[in-house]
Amino acid sequence: MNVAADLPAGKAESTGRSALKSRLIDLARKLGFDSCRVTACASPAHADAFRNWLDDGAHGEMHYMARAQEKRRDPQRVLTGAKSIIVLAMNYFQGVEDAAETATTTEKGISGRIARYAWGDDYHEVITAKLDKIDQWLREFGGEQKYYVDTGPVLERDHAAQAGIGWHGKSTMRIDERLGTWFFLSEILTTLELPSDAPARDRCGTCERCIKACPTGAITAPHKLDARRCISYLTIELKGAIPMELRPLIGDRIFGCDDCLDACPWNRFAKTSRETAFAARTPSRSGISTTEFALRDYLRLNDADFRNLFRDSPFKRIKRRGFLRNVCVALGNVGTREDLPDLHRVATDPEPLIAEHARWAIERIQQRFSN
Repeated sequence: MNVAADLPAGKAESTGRSALKSRLIDLARKLGFDSCRVTACASPAHADAFRNWLDDGAHGEMHYMARAQEKRRDPQRVLTGAKSIIVLAMNYFQGVEDAAETATTTEKGISGRIARYAWGDDYHEVITAKLDKIDQWLREFGGEQKYYVDTGPVLERDHAAQAGIGWHGKSTMRIDERLGTWFFLSEILTTLELPSDAPARDRCGTCERCIKACPTGAITAPHKLDARRCISYLTIELKGAIPMELRPLIGDRIFGCDDCLDACPWNRFAKTSRETAFAARTPSRSGISTTEFALRDYLRLNDADFRNLFRDSPFKRIKRRGFLRNVCVALGNVGTREDLPDLHRVATDPEPLIAEHARWAIERIQQRFSN
């Protein structure tokens, strides 16, 4: 029996859209997404604020944001005729007891801290494969889609807020009452019209723990971030030398920073991710352990070693030069005399960026142990 056929045209169409959305949510869940919600394809709420942020230069060297700013401000420029934006969230939390959460010292030497999202496989590749399956499925219903995983000209946090996947935290990160802060966002723009979900209300209240937790003061006010001071920007997005005055504040972090996320009290509700690809790598899994590799061991990597060690990992994005730059800074902050031989060797590395940061680290360690 076709229930929709017995309804007035408007209600039949609405029932059909609702049924399609219900099936979409079921598919998303089967693919491993933890939330699937929909918002109308409209200009994001913070379009003007985003332009002001660019005008202030707070995006640093992330020039791709400025190049595509009009598309970010108007999703119709991304996909003409788009009616809905499907926003999906995927949890990557690995639990509170994982040793990769903090740096450790073993007989091999001091390890560095890595942002949780980079413990496992590259989320872009993991999630893109799942979005492609949803895209193929939606095509069966006449939809044309474009989808992104933190890779396209979309103000994803605004669309997520409008769809009801969490709210804007004061750190500018998303906070969800079920997932805490530990989730990836992705979006599918579609020409299909689907019922929209209601936004979630802001539940931060007077809490400012994330602002106080930032090591470099990058969160300059509630909902305002100067990326040029953010450790995630400095260790991942920045291609050149890390500013001298900020190097000591980076501490032992070698790829990203979770401090503002860790500080959020909503994380007490976070559950361990169902996606095994995001689990911390071990020597038996792609050759790298994110919990046991000593900082000075990284300094022995040549380009081929680096590519092999970090294949299918977010680390490959910053290449050997960027990664060893970060390692040198961390050693300058927490290293010991035992790390000096390896630092002296890379102080003559053919890559000037690595050599300069190695010399800085040597000087810092020598000053620390001069007495």
